[in-house]
Formats: sequence, C-alpha cells, structure tokens
Amino acid sequence: MEELSRALASSFSVSQDLNSTAAPHPRLSQYKSKFSSLEQSERRQRLLELQKSKRLDYVNHARRLAEDDWTGMESEEEDKKDDEEMDIDTVKKLPKRYANQGSTSAYTKSGYCVNRFPSLLPGGNRQNSTAKDYTILDCIYSEVNQTYYVLDVMCWRGHPFYDCQTDFRFYWMHSKLPEEEGLKEKTKLNPFKFVGLKNFPCTPESLCDVLSMDFPFEVDGLLFYHKQTHYSPGSTPLVGWLRPYMVSDVLGVAVPAGPLTTKPEYAGHQLQQIMEHKKSQKEKLTHKASESGHYELEHLSTPKLKSSPHSPDQPGSLMEN
Repeated sequence: MEELSRALASSFSVSQDLNSTAAPHPRLSQYKSKFSSLEQSERRQRLLELQKSKRLDYVNHARRLAEDDWTGMESEEEDKKDDEEMDIDTVKKLPKRYANQGSTSAYTKSGYCVNRFPSLLPGGNRQNSTAKDYTILDCIYSEVNQTYYVLDVMCWRGHPFYDCQTDFRFYWMHSKLPEEEGLKEKTKLNPFKFVGLKNFPCTPESLCDVLSMDFPFEVDGLLFYHKQTHYSPGSTPLVGWLRPYMVSDVLGVAVPAGPLTTKPEYAGHQLQQIMEHKKSQKEKLTHKASESGHYELEHLSTPKLKSSPHSPDQPGSLMEN
C-alpha cells in the first residue's frame, strides 16, 4: 500500500485546467508497438505494385466479360468469395460521412453511428434526394466550431472514387464542394458546416509557406498523402501524419519560427518516453529487427538518431514522395 501511495504521489496530479483533445496520452510511447522487417520505402513500393496488379486484374476481368469468355470463371469465383465478403464488410465500416435517402449520417472509424441529420450534400436531405444520389466523405469533426472538415471523398452523387489517385480525388473534392451552395453556412437544412481542407505540394518551400500561414481554426497536424495511392481503409505507409513542430526533426527541413512550429512543453518528455520504451524493448527481445521497423509510430514522431544514414543534410531521402 505504501508503494502504491508513493507511485500515485509521483505520477498522479489534479488540476483545474480543462481537458485538451490535443494533449498527448501518457502512454503514447507504448502505442502500437509493432515490428516490421521491411523499410518504409519498401512497404510503400509493395503497396503500389499490389494496387497496380489489382487494377490490371479488374480490367482483365471486365474484358473477359465483354468478350463472353467464361472459361474458368466458376473456379475463380469460388476462390474469391471470402475476399469479396471481407471487402464488403470493410466498406460498410469505412464511411465517416454518409448522405443517402434524404438524411446524413456520421460514423466513427469503427462503424458506430454518432449522429443523423439533414445536410445540403447530394442526397443529404429529402428535398435533394434521389435513388442514385449518395455521398461518402472522410471528415474531421470540430465540436467547438460545429464544422465537418472534409479530408477526402470516396463517393459523390453515386460515383465511387476509391480506385482514383489522390490528385484526382482532391481535384474533384475542391471542384464539387463549392458548387453546392450553403454547405459553409448553418441553416435548418444544414445544421453543420462543411469545409474542404486545403492541400499543398510536399516540398521544402511549400512546407515553409504552410507553416507560416494563419488558419481560421486550430491546426492539429499535417497529413502526407502519396500522389499515386488509392483510398484504402486502415493504416498504410502511403499516408502519414505529423504535428507541425515535428517537421524540422523528422523531415530535416528548416522551418520558420512561428506559433505552429513552436514546440510545446511536453514535446521533449514525449520524445524521451518513446526513446526509453524503444530501448527497453530492444533489451527484452531475443531477435533483432531492422532499425526502421521497431516502432510503428517512430516514422511519424521520432526523429532519426545522429548515426542514422538519413542526416538532416539530406531531406530529399525522407521526402521522396
């Protein structure tokens, strides 16, 4: 009991400050301790090759149907039954924003419906709903501003965009959202605002310009998309995330001083926690994995050591995509 009291006295505290959703979790260093024997660049390349092969298989399958060639189709359909069912289950849990049949539903990433209301999205209310109009968007919800910030588009007016590359999806999103009048205003038919987030090229010059900008909302982080990737649910090395103050340490890019690049007080402690946890894991493990695969989060929040072959003088090697 005395040991428990001492432990609580040293690690437990009560304050009058309001909870912040941007504060790091005390066990962040233990989050997703996964191991991979492949470099991040190799995993990216494998996913891109798999993406190309799936598209080629789909085209060949469609060509076979068009040419009325049914040889071997029955055996192939039996082999693919399980995969097709899993794909359907995954798609059902995917949408964050789903507008169809005269109403709009908001889902978490686990598939739980948290809200249902009308909106001015195509198919989002009874006045603009038809049998073929439905829209699926990937959004971030701000409860303070009562706003849904649109990250990506999966379907628009019944047209799917899962197999489209990132550049085209972003172009479509920024072209079609302004065409729907009233999405940025709160009305009876649109109780929540819908705002498309801007995207910029991933270059050192562009990063410096972005980090020196003023935004009308609180910036939580930066999302990095591979230009050739399709929309895929779950974790993928083709999409990364960094807090603004991590850019200089992780990517080795000189950034201008400003509110976004100022490191918070917990930044040093957070990094120390991650490094200590990694060190303890290395001592316990009997096998040695590659340096870049010890910790899934290290690609996003842990800067490379000085002995790493990726030095700050070579930012191009870390920003090849």
